[in-house]
Amino acid sequence: MDSTHVEVEPAPAMTEIKGLLEKSLECEEKQVDLIEDQNEMARQRTDATANLLHYSSSTAKLTEDQTAMARERTSLTRAQTKLSTRSTELASIRTDLGRERTAMAEQRTELALHRSELARQRTGLSFTRTDLAKERNALAQQRNTLSQQRTGLAQARNELAAQRTMAAVTRTHLSVQRTELARGRTYLALMRTGMALFVIGLTLFRYFGISKWTFFDVALMVFSLLLITWGGRGYHRAYMNDRRIGQALAADSTLGSFIRAVYGGPAS
Repeated sequence: MDSTHVEVEPAPAMTEIKGLLEKSLECEEKQVDLIEDQNEMARQRTDATANLLHYSSSTAKLTEDQTAMARERTSLTRAQTKLSTRSTELASIRTDLGRERTAMAEQRTELALHRSELARQRTGLSFTRTDLAKERNALAQQRNTLSQQRTGLAQARNELAAQRTMAAVTRTHLSVQRTELARGRTYLALMRTGMALFVIGLTLFRYFGISKWTFFDVALMVFSLLLITWGGRGYHRAYMNDRRIGQALAADSTLGSFIRAVYGGPAS
């Protein structure tokens, strides 16, 4: 009975050890942070393997081996308990990470909403910028129109300035011509006065004949001839100056056309 019990007993123990070792291997693959515990389980597995070899080689120490295996099983149970505790801690950490991930997802959603709001604002700003660009183009067209009008007004002003200059030159020439005509009229008045004095002297000479007034009559006639000569020479000089001014006015085609436009007659 005892020998049969001793032969059958190790099979469940080996199966249990094998299951624990497989669980320890699975925990080793899943939990990177539990390297020390897995190393401890590896050492325990090595000890169990050594005990099994020692049990196979020496049946005398079977009871001690069973006690050692029981102790090892207790250690493995404790290790399993520790692994369960670590698994619970890892589950708690995973839960916390899930909560943080949820919070980050909420933040990401808020950021997406904020980004959408910014996109809508950007779209509104784009429309506003388009309207401002249209207004700027309209203002540019108005500015171009005003520039063209200003250019036209500048050209009209230049034309008026040129006309004013021509009018000033014409007025100067006409003033000189008027002065010469006035001078010629003065010399004609002198000639008329001289002729009148000559007629008076001749009349007195014919009325009184040769008498004591003859000298006065002759002097009056000589003086009248001098006045007629002086007036004739002055009138001739004024007439020549007037002709030169008329020829100068006629030589300037622009000035002549301006005189014809203003006075409605020929430039001369």
